[in-house]
Amino acid sequence: MIQRFIEIGEGYSDIYELIEIAKANQARLCHLMAIHTTIANKDVTSLIVVLKPTIPGNFQPLYICREGIPNPKVTPNKRFDLFAQTAEELHKEIIQFDIKPSTVFAEKELFYQYLIGILRLNHYIPPLQ
Repeated sequence: MIQRFIEIGEGYSDIYELIEIAKANQARLCHLMAIHTTIANKDVTSLIVVLKPTIPGNFQPLYICREGIPNPKVTPNKRFDLFAQTAEELHKEIIQFDIKPSTVFAEKELFYQYLIGILRLNHYIPPLQ
């Protein structure tokens, strides 16, 4: 199983693409997630759309808008509201938790490996096979 993050952007206008990915792939939609962190004393959120693995190929994409949206728990905002509205339309709950920011990792790929480890540990995505 190959699980890979596909970075869409930071969540400005690209959040519309993330929402369209979720809507267009309703049959494959596994989870909608909001992960929160703090960067330079700013509370920010990454939004993630997790799809089921492809058959054949066992490729599981995780589309992400990384750390560009204000944390809705601290600063309510329209971008998160759009994501929440999409979750409601698709009958999904948004899984939310806090993590370390990507800035503490030397490379972005290390951050994504850390995040995949958290998602596997909590059984949000399947383990390596």
